[in-house]
Amino acid sequence: MELSSLIVKSNDLLRTALESLNKSGLSTLFVTDEDEKLVGILTDGSIRRSLLSDYNLNSIVSDVMNTKFISLPINTDNSIILNSINDSVKVIPLVDEQNRLVDYASINKIRRISIASPLLTGNELAYVTDCIKTNWISSQGKYVRKFEEQFSKYHKNYPALAVCNGTVALHLALEALNIKANDEVIVPNLTFAASVNAILYTGAKPVLVDVDMNSWNISIDGIERAITSKTKAIMPVHLYGNPCEMDAILAIAKKHKLFVIEDCAEALGSFYKNQPVGVFGDVSTFSFYGNKTITTGEGGMVIFKDKNVADRAATLRDHGMVKTKRYWHEEIGYNYRLTNIQAAIGVAQFERLNEFVLAKRRIAFEYNEVLSKSKFFQIPSENENTLNSYWLYTCLIYSFAPFNRDDLIYYLNKMGIETRPVFYPIHVMPPYKDYGQDDILLNSTLISNCGISLPSSVNLSEIEITYICNTITSFLDNFVS
Repeated sequence: MELSSLIVKSNDLLRTALESLNKSGLSTLFVTDEDEKLVGILTDGSIRRSLLSDYNLNSIVSDVMNTKFISLPINTDNSIILNSINDSVKVIPLVDEQNRLVDYASINKIRRISIASPLLTGNELAYVTDCIKTNWISSQGKYVRKFEEQFSKYHKNYPALAVCNGTVALHLALEALNIKANDEVIVPNLTFAASVNAILYTGAKPVLVDVDMNSWNISIDGIERAITSKTKAIMPVHLYGNPCEMDAILAIAKKHKLFVIEDCAEALGSFYKNQPVGVFGDVSTFSFYGNKTITTGEGGMVIFKDKNVADRAATLRDHGMVKTKRYWHEEIGYNYRLTNIQAAIGVAQFERLNEFVLAKRRIAFEYNEVLSKSKFFQIPSENENTLNSYWLYTCLIYSFAPFNRDDLIYYLNKMGIETRPVFYPIHVMPPYKDYGQDDILLNSTLISNCGISLPSSVNLSEIEITYICNTITSFLDNFVS
């Protein structure tokens, strides 16, 4: 719930306060003055008691609000907040240095800034409501087509196909290109497991290649060394929104007659040489999981350079049914379709893509400003010919730092800031041990051990960003001699 919906002004009428309580469904409102400073708390109980006295709905909030309340600074340790909540103090406002309300805590809500949360304040509700009112809620409906059209237009008008998640997008891409058992697909060792799982679904063998220490993306030299007579495709992954070196990858693919399957799950809104990622691969895939730059809850998209490949993928997505003969199956297919309701959310989200990318880049700029002042961090790269969408802002802590990644994670968590470690390298996990060797996958192992992702939600407020940056600075102050 938006914090603004829980705030009333001291000169508002009790009627206004009651309307706010009714909308919020909570029992407490925060009262601020003309300078936005917190001056009181108003509960449903205090309103009832005032109405039973000499007050009425036209009375002023300041006449009945509680001015003897407990508030705490926004940077208060969660353990102190918990200890301050009791039977008589059930809600604690959290304020900044100017006594402006930033957040609140209760027994059911301890202050926490999440790593990534969606922003659904555009046309999402209107479009979903339209689906329900018109009964178009399954995979048939105008929003699926519109979502595909948005993606196609954004990506050079290449054919686009909406699917139910990012993993099946990868699987469908591989199947449409006829990748099969005994084929080999080159993939980075540092990625989410879905990239590798999709290869294994086809019966093909993933060939794990180390990553570059600057970009954290697949090593160009590593690709060259990994090619064999069985290699059929390269799957570059634009990790955390940072585009891969696509010219070099495409040159290798052309030289060896290989397909390129571009995994853009984390990079919608990123650009390479002024072109959006996804237009370089023979087939490219996207994810709309809840933490992605735009979301449909679960969902994915596949785009194709070759219309014939796109047509085959469309058939495979729809159970293998041919388009010209209802219920006739030419081959075994899948039910990989996206619902109209999910697509409706996606359409509304895509309408704000540029806004979301700008927000993420603003967050990254502020993190970079703080972390670049310390010799202990490697901040994410952005080459001259790329635009990083910073899906999840991720940095590395150098091995010579007097603290490690887990120390920082623990401190930030204690201060109410959610973080994430970097993905495990693929080759160390049980299902994938046969596809990589420790001695040639050193960079991905190092990055995994020392990488941390910071909150990157597009709805982070300036106050929250400042709080995160100040908290990191406070942590670093412990190590200044």
